[in-house]
Amino acid sequence: MENTDEWRGEEWVVRQVSGQSAAKHYRCPGCDQEIPPGVPHVVAWQREGRVDDRRHWHRACWNARDRRSARLQRSRQAPRY
Repeated sequence: MENTDEWRGEEWVVRQVSGQSAAKHYRCPGCDQEIPPGVPHVVAWQREGRVDDRRHWHRACWNARDRRSARLQRSRQAPRY
């Protein structure tokens, strides 16, 4: 399912990814933690952006994106990829 959200003055395309469709590891820009395969999440990109600009977010992180700091620090346990 694909929706459009407005965030930071831009229009964003937001797609829900089911756990069955999530086959790779991703790094969430909201919390800088890994999204492992099999975990449902959100893919978001600016409507006017490129395909390479898509980012995979935990659902909770996407919903809390306005409360997230832009200067996140990676925890010691987080993988470095």
